[in-house]
Amino acid sequence: MATAYHTPSLLNHSIRAYLWAAAHARVDGIAFDAELLYVSALLHDIGLVAAFDSHTVPFEEAGGHVAWVFGAGAGWSPERRARASEIIVRHMWPEVPATEDPEGHLLEASTAMDISGRDIDRIPAELRHEVLERYPRLDLATEFMACFNEQAARKPDSTAAQSVAGGVADRIARNPLDT
Repeated sequence: MATAYHTPSLLNHSIRAYLWAAAHARVDGIAFDAELLYVSALLHDIGLVAAFDSHTVPFEEAGGHVAWVFGAGAGWSPERRARASEIIVRHMWPEVPATEDPEGHLLEASTAMDISGRDIDRIPAELRHEVLERYPRLDLATEFMACFNEQAARKPDSTAAQSVAGGVADRIARNPLDT
């Protein structure tokens, strides 16, 4: 599904988000549900894609709804579907406590690592190089900012609008992964 709907930049970002999350978990000794985190990582930005964009809810909520439906198709329990949705919504929170939600914490941390370079030095340099070689950033910075600016203009109360107002463009421009 992610391959069918994401652009190459967003697909690589989603895969990197999972890989950074797994590396972060290994470094900090955080136990997590790998399948749940993987599906959530691959679908966390699906609400930015035109086919799944919502005019009524923020992109992360739209993505959560898509993950719920995806989980239903995969035969997941209603509770597991709700967890995938919750993880995707929480990836836009400023912080998600690992003790309360390990997958939400890992996705929030890993997406921040990939988008703005936050705490990227916690990931070993060799692993960073290997991941970026296999899943390059392409034009993620430009594409991501275009998506967030568009979301912010249409949904001024959204987390995307808060991110734009909070200077996400500057953080993206300074991301050490792009150097």
